[in-house]
Amino acid sequence: MPPSFTGYQVANAHGTASSIPDNGLYHFVKLAKDAGVDIFRVFDCLNNLENLKVGIDASKSAGGVVEGAIMYTGDMLKPGKYDLSYYMGIVDKLVEFGSHIIAIKSMSGVMKPAAGRALVQAIRAKYPDIPIHMHTHDTNGAGIATMVACVEAGADIVDTATDSISGSTSQPAASAMLAALENSGFDTEFDLGQVGVVDAYWAQLRLMYAGFDADLRSPDPTVYQHEIPGGQYSNLMFQARQLGLGAQWQETRKAYAEANRLLGDIIKATPTSKAVGDLAQFMVDRKLSADQIERDASSIDFPASVLDYFEGLMGYPFDGFPEPLRTHALRGRRPKLSHRPGLTLQPVDFDVVRRTILARFPNQQPTEYDIASYIMFPDVYLDFRTAREEFGDLSDLKTTTFLTAPEIGQEVRLQIGEGKELIAKMVAIGPPDRDTGKREVLFRLNGELRSVHVQDNRGKLPAEMIRANLL
Repeated sequence: MPPSFTGYQVANAHGTASSIPDNGLYHFVKLAKDAGVDIFRVFDCLNNLENLKVGIDASKSAGGVVEGAIMYTGDMLKPGKYDLSYYMGIVDKLVEFGSHIIAIKSMSGVMKPAAGRALVQAIRAKYPDIPIHMHTHDTNGAGIATMVACVEAGADIVDTATDSISGSTSQPAASAMLAALENSGFDTEFDLGQVGVVDAYWAQLRLMYAGFDADLRSPDPTVYQHEIPGGQYSNLMFQARQLGLGAQWQETRKAYAEANRLLGDIIKATPTSKAVGDLAQFMVDRKLSADQIERDASSIDFPASVLDYFEGLMGYPFDGFPEPLRTHALRGRRPKLSHRPGLTLQPVDFDVVRRTILARFPNQQPTEYDIASYIMFPDVYLDFRTAREEFGDLSDLKTTTFLTAPEIGQEVRLQIGEGKELIAKMVAIGPPDRDTGKREVLFRLNGELRSVHVQDNRGKLPAEMIRANLL
């Protein structure tokens, strides 16, 4: 990494220009910059140039360093629409828009070493002075080989993950990358021993989250066919289990490739990847083939994300939407946008948002960060504030305390400020109330007996069972 960029905080702008009004985007980016974010990686799920320009302009307006990003998919060295000229056309526009760095993101990890080398060489030859930043996921196990090829071709920065949380759908391992570059002319001067000391912390932390681990034990070379992004892969597995499709994971991966083809062989990143994933699970759950989808599209109730995509709310593929599937799916019930979605949205009235939040939570004046959060994720923000109102600020809890209920007799030490500590000891848990499901929990706080009533939905009996027990 060039010295001028060392130590900066980095933010990703995930195509937000297409989902919120432009003044809401500018508001968020300015807050992020003021809070300490220096580098803004701006990308669009479909490499839509209009959306990219809005994100870049917002980042420049805030005084940020701009990483204009290319979303990579397919195989650039094989015949197809995503060829070298396509990617270089985007690079030219990113430079024209004023990007300080060019980022290349292979979300699914499908960029092969030869393709990475060719793309970096082409960018470096045309723009010899602009920094190039490479990003890949290691789902197929080839991430290190691709990143080394890119470095040899002239890339300045490569993304890695600390060893204990690397590989698979994450980024390549930092230590493996450092070792691969030793004695190559591209030595990083990092000490592998010291990198291992830092990683020991993350290795312990990962154990605390073992219950959420996707448990992917080997590379998945079929990613070259289905192209599921690394950030979605484990989530899709979890969703499949929730929907009762866990035993049909292979069918889901195959359906993902078919869904991608149906939607036009699109770039898959937030939020287009959701549309593809939702359609794939829809097909598996209903046992629908791609041919049936195309034949019966006018009578199928597609997932909402697929309709959002067809409507144009996620932007526009550079080669257009698949027809007549799009028209049949929308069936005239939803409009087809013909321009950048942000142009149709009314500007945010920040005073109205402030009053809306204050009416819901009158005990605290909303900050600019509250307003930005509500603009982007209103439901998530309201859920967060509701939980904060009920339980207080839990951010100071240790991970184990937050994730794991204490055992009877266990003491938990709570740091509430510098030199201030509370000691809570679990005493007893009462039976659930048959109507509400709440339990009385007895504990000692710094030696004094206290109690709270905690909701336990598992202990709430259905009305029919209550009536049956009374009769």
